[in-house]
Amino acid sequence: MVDRVKKVVVVGGGTAGWIAAGSIAARHRNLPKEQALEVILVESPNVPTIGVGEGTWPTMRGTLRDMGIRETDFIRECDATFKQGAKFAKWVTGADDDAYYHPLVLPQGFMQSNTAYDWLQGERKQSFTDAVCAQGQVCENSLAPKSITTPEYEGQLNYAYHLNAGKFSNFIQKHAVDNLGVTHIYADMTNAELDEQGYVAAINTEQEGRIEGDLFVDCTGFRSLLLGEAMGVDFVSCNDVLFIDNALAVQCPYENEDSEISSHTISTAQDAGWIWDIGLSSRRGVGHVYSSRHTSKEKVERNLANYISEIGGNIDDLEVRHLPINSGHRTQFWKKNVVGVGLSAGFLEPLEASAIVLVEMASKIITDQMPVSRAAMKVVEKRFNEVFHYRWQRIIDFLKLHYCLTKREDSQFWLDNKDPDTIPDSLKELLELWRYQAPWDSDFIHRDEVFPSASYQYVLYGMGFETESSFHGQAKHDLEFYAQQQKINAARTDKLLDYLPGNRALINKIHQYGMQTV
Repeated sequence: MVDRVKKVVVVGGGTAGWIAAGSIAARHRNLPKEQALEVILVESPNVPTIGVGEGTWPTMRGTLRDMGIRETDFIRECDATFKQGAKFAKWVTGADDDAYYHPLVLPQGFMQSNTAYDWLQGERKQSFTDAVCAQGQVCENSLAPKSITTPEYEGQLNYAYHLNAGKFSNFIQKHAVDNLGVTHIYADMTNAELDEQGYVAAINTEQEGRIEGDLFVDCTGFRSLLLGEAMGVDFVSCNDVLFIDNALAVQCPYENEDSEISSHTISTAQDAGWIWDIGLSSRRGVGHVYSSRHTSKEKVERNLANYISEIGGNIDDLEVRHLPINSGHRTQFWKKNVVGVGLSAGFLEPLEASAIVLVEMASKIITDQMPVSRAAMKVVEKRFNEVFHYRWQRIIDFLKLHYCLTKREDSQFWLDNKDPDTIPDSLKELLELWRYQAPWDSDFIHRDEVFPSASYQYVLYGMGFETESSFHGQAKHDLEFYAQQQKINAARTDKLLDYLPGNRALINKIHQYGMQTV
């Protein structure tokens, strides 16, 4: 086959580059010689990684396992901790007691019935999350999702991770080079050579000259040297929907080495943005994202300083990094033999940790659908673009959902977020539907959705959205079944609160003893 794909060149390192290279190499390393792929990663020695994406989705467990990585090693080397969801404070009214959880487990009985109707019709003595699952209470008590005797990558509850992004990319790099056969080249790309059909034939570099390839994965960050510059793919902004365009980030030490570690991301709304708080084993990652159209950097700095003070720190002792955010994505994600992964494809604010999961999803499709030739590549390109246009829109809709349902009217930022003109038509359509029926899997057209319908339920009813108590055409409504599921959930909650160790306690044990392999 004349145009057979034999060499994959990943341009750019960091989390995106090394997940892509590691995923591809892990899948293809044991193929027969005639089918083998050579994977090369070309990384600039002069461009530092951004390194603030510290939250993942549960998908990361599968990604690491598929690469042959032990969970124990990952936790030890990357300052990783367990993440079981997100707590949103002050997003609805801004009051001190205003908070709800978006956990990572499905509601109790979710596979049999849409029990959201029963909660809506009932007395609502508990929050929606507490009524249908145990994970909110587990998070509130800073407990882990498993015990030290639970095998690696398994848990009593679904979980993701918080991690040190800089250490993580170095960890994946070492594993990919030492164990998966990825060739690592330090070199600065100067330009790309296109052949007569407009495909990239090679990249030229300052230090290593010309590097040929058959498929190029662009992980060059916001510069998008291949997809954006060489292939001329435009960037479309979504700043008219998502207003966040800047961030201040700090690394904050714990008050003492025994301080508890929250097993969820904490997101606390401010007058023109929100503050994230992520607990690693060695420190907390804290930052304030904001809309520069609605506030000043000086006010944001004061907000962040006040938050740091409340958790026992002093911002004067910390290095504050300023990061501009341009929310949006490329109009194409794969063009000819170039596919963008990570920031080169686009970026959205880190509210639901979508950055790394998009890297995982892109890497998985590239790995699963690795084209054998250019002829096959045309079909894969078309399908890849269709899938990722849909996924990016669903993420934009889901992020906007957190803002547009607010009852806050204390600043122009929140008023503008409720303006119908800033809400995508696709989200307006779903919100209109959900006025009459609770979210359900049949509301979405793709089998493999970015967010399950349960996630929409957690956010909608956490923010006080009202759905009429109409059951026509819905999943079977059974009050007796709901009562039974509530009893199961209450008993499970009590058991887990009694059984599970603290997040800090488990992390310490993993560092000391390690976990069981499966």
